[in-house]
Amino acid sequence: MKELICAFRPWIFLLTRRRRVFLIGAALMLTTVLAGLALLGLSGWFITACAFAGMALAAGLPSTLDIYVPGGGIRFFALLRTVARYVERLYNHNAVLTLLADLRFKVFGYLTHLDAASLSRRRAGDWLTRLTADIDTLDNFYLRLLMPPLVALLAIGLLSLFIALWLPGLAVIVGMSLGALWMVLTFGFAWSGFRQSHQQVRDQSALRNRVLDQIQASAELESYQTRRWHQAHIEALEAGAGANQRRLAAKAALGNALILLVTGVLLIGVLWFLSQAALVDDIASPVAIMLLLVVLGAGELFTALPSAFIKLGASYASVQRLNQLTPKAVSDEQPCAIFPEGSPGVSVTLSDAGYTYPAMLAPALSGISLKVPAGARVAITGASGAGKSTLAHLILGRLVPSSGSVTVGGQAPYALLNDERASGFAFLSQQVDLFDATLADNLRLANESADDEALWQALERVALADWVRREPEGLQTPVGEKGRKLSGGQAQRVALARLFLRNPGVVLLDEPFAGVDSDTARHLAASLDQWLVGRTAIYFVHQIDDVSLLPGLTYSRSLCHGQLDSASV
Repeated sequence: MKELICAFRPWIFLLTRRRRVFLIGAALMLTTVLAGLALLGLSGWFITACAFAGMALAAGLPSTLDIYVPGGGIRFFALLRTVARYVERLYNHNAVLTLLADLRFKVFGYLTHLDAASLSRRRAGDWLTRLTADIDTLDNFYLRLLMPPLVALLAIGLLSLFIALWLPGLAVIVGMSLGALWMVLTFGFAWSGFRQSHQQVRDQSALRNRVLDQIQASAELESYQTRRWHQAHIEALEAGAGANQRRLAAKAALGNALILLVTGVLLIGVLWFLSQAALVDDIASPVAIMLLLVVLGAGELFTALPSAFIKLGASYASVQRLNQLTPKAVSDEQPCAIFPEGSPGVSVTLSDAGYTYPAMLAPALSGISLKVPAGARVAITGASGAGKSTLAHLILGRLVPSSGSVTVGGQAPYALLNDERASGFAFLSQQVDLFDATLADNLRLANESADDEALWQALERVALADWVRREPEGLQTPVGEKGRKLSGGQAQRVALARLFLRNPGVVLLDEPFAGVDSDTARHLAASLDQWLVGRTAIYFVHQIDDVSLLPGLTYSRSLCHGQLDSASV
């Protein structure tokens, strides 16, 4: 229990930041419930009172009954219940969606503090799952595990106080019976379904990853004739997950049956108690019917509890996964340094630097010593797997060296504030990230204040301006999801155009001319040569086929098996 509370504590604390919103939501939910009970009870009293008044008049006995006040009350509670239900659903769902947005913002903030090694240990799909499915699971926690039981408990107390106005003994019986039912449906069902619902999250995660593997590696599976084996494994996982879900559904159905059983038995007991009280004139018959119907309507308080608490384990599993994203920086030292001021280029120095990925025996880099003067241009060559990406991440501060030191302008790059790193470095990788938006929107990711003229200048530099002018929508041309409406070379040049919209001090370029023809490559090289004046630039390329594509190159170094050779001019 203590572990459960500790796991949920940071997320409940986030809820307290919007406690006013959720208290209003709980008040609306309580108003809806009480209005329904009042409508049912008052209607029963009114119908019964009218019946007795009619029988008295038929028997020739004097009888009076004010029909306007109770009739107005019935209309009031009917309208109140309808309006409160609508407002409550609208308000609470909006509040929960806002909260889920807060949660995603918080979790994404955690991800931004993870270094490249931590991010690479899990698939991109797993991180996406934590941002979507795991947080969506918390919807069950906030909307169904917190407010409904709290409202039900308050309603039980108010209902017992209402009955106590006429029959205190009956109020105790009803309060204790409904309170015991509340305990079973919350704590009991949370314990009963904890293991299965916890397993459900793991089943869904495993099944999602397997299906993605089946889709992404379909060609390899087919070539190795293992597609059917892999598909059989998916079907086995699906069968196990389906069986587990059926067990959970059966327990939820058992909870609903328990509600009907307990409220039915309680209703019989209340009916007997009220009949005995009516025989000795302790209570009027219309009031007795009103109390009976109010108790009958109390079953509505519990209908949402079994299916919600049976899934507490799922919420706990999601919270555990999210809690693994601890809000820490990439090193024990909190980022506090600022990027060196001055003319935009700064020196980059690596002194016997090395890095070993977690759970790896051999280091990815070892004994790297490199000095890049401010404003110089250096090329690092090496085959795939030589460690170029690891070296780039060390310089960017996305990895902390396992040995030696890395400094940029005298500062450790991982110690720089996030905003300082974002503005001081620019990294053109081979993976181009484009979003399903317009070309202008994708360019302004680099500089949101850039006007259309600046965008056109950047496009001119990358030889895309003529193509964009031929498009009917110009800068508003949609690029499609992940830039699918562009060719690989066009997407690479859009990424390079984003680079030209920034003003970094250190520029890292990973195969900047990949996917373009030789004429376009020379145009891009000339644009880069002009833009890189005064900046520190490091090229990461497999080999230098044409030195003219790297104008102003100071020297090059070859990276092989995680080590640099001697400098070559």
